[in-house]
Amino acid sequence: MADQQDRDTAQPISDGDITPPPAGASFTPAAPLKDAGVDFSPESGLSDHSAEPGSTVTGAKQALRDNVAKGREQAADKARLFAEDGKAKASDALGQLSQLLRDAAQQVDDKLGEQYGQYARGAADRVQGFTSAIDQKSVDDLLTDARELVRKSPAAAVGVAAGLGFVVARLLSAGLDQRDA
Repeated sequence: MADQQDRDTAQPISDGDITPPPAGASFTPAAPLKDAGVDFSPESGLSDHSAEPGSTVTGAKQALRDNVAKGREQAADKARLFAEDGKAKASDALGQLSQLLRDAAQQVDDKLGEQYGQYARGAADRVQGFTSAIDQKSVDDLLTDARELVRKSPAAAVGVAAGLGFVVARLLSAGLDQRDA
């Protein structure tokens, strides 16, 4: 009983525990495990598909592909929601700009003359038409139109992107300046 307890508790190895082989003993290395007929691959014994080599790995790869596809689909749905929200906000802002131009047209009529007021009304009509076009198209249609514009005239697309970048930078810097004040 005492010997059993001594074997069950972990104790450090001492020199007395190691016994060298007899002087006349010969040593032959064991055969490699891969040749011993024992399959130690991760696939062995884990599933019913163990008859097929690599089936667990294949299953894991397929599960990973499925999860990536699911994540991509969720990201696309979320991006579509953000794009729809951005489209609605842009449409509202353009509507407000159109109304602002219409209101300003009356003041321009009074101060500069009816001819210049007509320019402001024409600009308001164009902005309102652009707003209506945006409202009527889906996000996918708008992306298709943008891609076609970039293909037809890449220089104009770069110019518009630079202009928008400048406007956004000015708006952000103005907002940061107001926050610091």
